[in-house]
Amino acid sequence: MPADTTADLVFTGGPVHTVDPARPRATSVAVRGDRIVAVGHDEVRDLIGPATEIVDLRGRLLVPGFQDAHVHPVGAGVEMGQCDLSDATGTEDHAARIRAYADAHPDRPWITGGGWSMEAFPGGTPDRHLLDTVVPDRPVYLVNRDHHGAWTNTRGLEAAGITRDTPDPADGRIERDADGEPSGMLQEGAMRLVAVHVPSVTPDEQLAGLLRAQAVLHSHGITAWQDALLGEHASMADAAPAYRRAVTEGLLTARVRGALWWDRARGLDQLPELLRRREEFTVGTLNCHTVKIMQDGIAENHTAAMLAPYLTACGCASGNSGISFVDPRELADIVTRLDGEGFQVHFHALGDRAVREALDAVEAARSAGGRRDNRHHLAHLQVVDPADIPRFRALGATANIQPLWAAHEPQMDELTIPFLGRQRAARQYPFAGLADSGATLAAGSDWPVSSPDPIAALHIAVNRRQPGSDRPVFLPEQRITLSTALAAYTAGSAYVNHLDDTGTISPGKLADLTVLDRDIFSRPAEEIAEARVRQTFVGGRRVHHAPDA
Repeated sequence: MPADTTADLVFTGGPVHTVDPARPRATSVAVRGDRIVAVGHDEVRDLIGPATEIVDLRGRLLVPGFQDAHVHPVGAGVEMGQCDLSDATGTEDHAARIRAYADAHPDRPWITGGGWSMEAFPGGTPDRHLLDTVVPDRPVYLVNRDHHGAWTNTRGLEAAGITRDTPDPADGRIERDADGEPSGMLQEGAMRLVAVHVPSVTPDEQLAGLLRAQAVLHSHGITAWQDALLGEHASMADAAPAYRRAVTEGLLTARVRGALWWDRARGLDQLPELLRRREEFTVGTLNCHTVKIMQDGIAENHTAAMLAPYLTACGCASGNSGISFVDPRELADIVTRLDGEGFQVHFHALGDRAVREALDAVEAARSAGGRRDNRHHLAHLQVVDPADIPRFRALGATANIQPLWAAHEPQMDELTIPFLGRQRAARQYPFAGLADSGATLAAGSDWPVSSPDPIAALHIAVNRRQPGSDRPVFLPEQRITLSTALAAYTAGSAYVNHLDDTGTISPGKLADLTVLDRDIFSRPAEEIAEARVRQTFVGGRRVHHAPDA
């Protein structure tokens, strides 16, 4: 057989879930160069030649490479090298880890890191006194797991000049104790008051963080992602130069869509800069034709923008309905201009008011310029008013879901549901409603806010319950099928990433592929989370290989 007709790589001996409606299942796949050349059964083996590498699936499942549609890899990787509290379990454990990190790094002028969980502290808000006890000699700045709040000590407050007389910024809140003194907890825009004094991460530290994170993502079968924040925000340095350096040094092995950060304090004056950054940082497998607009905060600290006020602990209306970071009328103008310049807009829209404001802005852009192929998408969608669900399909806006959050757990049950009220709490994470309405679903993790593991996300999307949990199923009517969930994490995310030659296993597509250790479609739904990734390929090149694969 002539060498130019044989395959470089053939997967055979196991089930293949293609996510291609024309041929949803197969048993063999052939790859030549970086492309898939054949999908089928025994006939594909005819492409095996003397130099072909054969991957014997041994009954394991081959799927398209996962794509994370909303993730922060550089920040996650940097935090992994700092004071990492992502798996700390209680107040004492947090204190012990912070003290141990400070003792191990006596020369660092600030103790930085993050990943702490709100549920570990009463009311979700730790105070400065615990940090003063474990690190009395240096300022501390630790962002929480969702990165919408930060915990600092007295030294940190002093470095920023924050006192009882310091006013709250318009887009955030300084938490205060019963005497009116700053407690050490900073919400949303108030984080910047201290963050600007934290020493910057070096370029080498950022590159190391990116490479650390890339290895983690590949180990979870992820071949491409959308970085949801390229720019400076709070204590996060701009990650774009790290990506460009990784590309130029041949170190970036994933396909990346970068979302350039929209500075809500600057308005349309920043558009020329965004256009320049788009050109500067679109290189190789990095594409920066997206702008990220954070329209609101999160429900746990009552900054997610809601149509009606949050409730108080006694069940009364609080008078606070959250924060719209961008005035809705201005937002419509901004999105219309960005759309006209060929930018995709990636919204953070968590509360039902923020979702409506984002959809209204997309509608304004459509009315002004017609339907362009920019593929705007709304991420998080914790609470969606039923009237807005059909608008996703009508406007061509993609629903970018984070399935891991759609389950009963302490942060949901103690810090969210009581303050939303029964009716509004029943509208959370309406995955089935969106899918049934015809909306395109994409999926992501928001790592380091939550785990980057797509398999864990698939499990909760299908079951609406964490593995092994004895808590009730969370809004069971919003469960989706495994096929729908997997399509969101592959073809759906490929769509919002503008990677049209990925996302399915089809002839002509790029060979971005993931091997799981079992066929999750042939086992009970309750066992999905037990699956593990064994191998990951990007363009036919193996980028992850588990030791026992």
